[in-house]
Amino acid sequence: MSKITITSPKHCAGKEGLRIKKNYKKIYFTFSAFFTTILLLILLIWLILHPAKPQFSLKEVDIYQLNLSGPNLNSSIQLTLLSKNPNQKVGIYYDEIQLYATYKGQQITGDTPVPPFYQGQEESNLITASLVGNALPVAPSLGYELGRDQIVGRLVLNLKANGKLRWKVGTWVSGRYRFNVNCVAINAFGPSIPAGPLTSKQGAQCSTTL
Repeated sequence: MSKITITSPKHCAGKEGLRIKKNYKKIYFTFSAFFTTILLLILLIWLILHPAKPQFSLKEVDIYQLNLSGPNLNSSIQLTLLSKNPNQKVGIYYDEIQLYATYKGQQITGDTPVPPFYQGQEESNLITASLVGNALPVAPSLGYELGRDQIVGRLVLNLKANGKLRWKVGTWVSGRYRFNVNCVAINAFGPSIPAGPLTSKQGAQCSTTL
C-alpha cells in the first residue's frame, strides 16, 4: 500500500516566506558590505591626504573712521586678506565667511559677508571687504583705551573671520566644518590725526582654527 502525503497550502506558504526572508537578508548584507567598503575607502583616502588648514594673512588694513559719540561707536575699515589653500590634492569650498573687527575684546564693526567661492589646490585668493559699524553700543572704557593708545602711538585691532568650509577630494566632497580666523593689525596712532586713513601693511600671518 502506497503512502500519500498531502502538504497543506499553509505549510507551503510558510516555506516560501522563509525563502523570501533569506533573500532579503542576503541583499541587506550585500549592500551593507558594499557601503562599509566605500566608507572605509573614503576614510583611508582622507587619512592619507589629511588636508592642512587654510592659511590666511593680512595684506592691508585702512581705518577711515573710528569715532565715539557718547556710548556709541562709528567705524569704517577697509580690509584686504590673502587666503591660501596649501594642499596639493584637496580643494576647498568656502560656503560661508563673515568678517568683522574687534578692539580690546569688543566688536567695533558689523558682520560683513563674503560671497561663497571655491579654492583649488595650492591656489590663493585676495579677499577685500568694507567693515562698517553705525552707532554700535560699546563699553564706557573704550574711550579711555583709545586715548591711552593714542598716547602710546599705536592702535592694535583684531580682524576676524568665522565661516564654514568643505573639503573636495576628486569627486568626493566632505561635510561642513566650522573655521575661525584671527589677524592682528598694528596701526600708527599718534597725537595728531592724519588727513588720510590709518594704514597697516605689515602682512601679518593670521591664526586659523578648525
